[in-house]
Amino acid sequence: MTALAELLARRIAATGPITVAEYMVECLLHPAHGYYSTRDPFGVQGDFTTAPEISQMFGELAGLCLAGAWLDQGRPDGITLAEIGPGRGTLMADILRATRGVPGFHAALSVHLIEASPLLRARQQETLARFDVHWAESVTALPEAPLYLIANEFFDALPIRQFLRDANGWRERVVGLDGAALAFGLSAPAPLAALAHRLADTKPGDLVETCTAAQPIMAEIAGRIARHGGAALVIDYGDWHSLGDTLQALSQHGHIAPLARPGESDLTAHVDFEALALAAPEVAHSRLTPQGIWLERLGIAARAETLAQNLTGAALTSHLAAHRRLTHPSEMGSVFKAMAFHPKGTLPPPGFAA
Repeated sequence: MTALAELLARRIAATGPITVAEYMVECLLHPAHGYYSTRDPFGVQGDFTTAPEISQMFGELAGLCLAGAWLDQGRPDGITLAEIGPGRGTLMADILRATRGVPGFHAALSVHLIEASPLLRARQQETLARFDVHWAESVTALPEAPLYLIANEFFDALPIRQFLRDANGWRERVVGLDGAALAFGLSAPAPLAALAHRLADTKPGDLVETCTAAQPIMAEIAGRIARHGGAALVIDYGDWHSLGDTLQALSQHGHIAPLARPGESDLTAHVDFEALALAAPEVAHSRLTPQGIWLERLGIAARAETLAQNLTGAALTSHLAAHRRLTHPSEMGSVFKAMAFHPKGTLPPPGFAA
């Protein structure tokens, strides 16, 4: 049993079961034992690898997508280029390198990273040492200015609650105890106003996940874009709306049971893109687009071919595998989706359809 598991077991024994959201917050952000508080989880030596760590092509094309939106909106000055959940800083580094050739873009921007982890902030400072970067605790701390933002695998790590459909209501999935061990259980059935609209498209026994933490963040991003212009790119695994249990724990690039090693494994859940769109009614959003299709529209095949010209042997094999991993439907190409948010009356950013 991990140190955090012992703490949680004592808490539950004293005060009763906790929600899945409360469990996730403790596992990921506990100041002494939380997953993101105690380690760098990215890359081969970590527990998972994100798209920017797989290939520079992902960040390059995402950067050119944001720069294209900036061009389409008349090249505004004094813009905020931001990333929320920036990992090691690899994605922002690739964005900045790829957009150096866009006339006027770098002169117009101020770079902001939204990061809560001191450990990851230090890593980002190393990666982006050549650039003038500002750090913020939350979206609310960003300047009131045109906002060009990217969120890659950010929303999936926010805490979720899980509800099992009962005959005419819902039972919440909770974390309690089976003896001394952590175990899932269910609350008593009750109606739930926030899920009243899901009674029409679910049946008894179906499980629906909600992420209340995502709504104010998305609303804040959308508010800045509505007031000042800009665009937000959200790339994550998920679908248009939630149905089924998607909570998963990752450790050393493999899946383990979500309650197995609290504080020592990453916890994520699929993103409900419909909920993000509903939280941002004052802006337009693109169609939800599979990541592979989005990258192909942005020209990843041509970029991959260009990079391959100078590679041989193992380096070429790795490069081709990275291209496939990012785009192929059987890998990240389909399960990962992309959606863009932009001011009403403007074109969606390149690679997206209205």
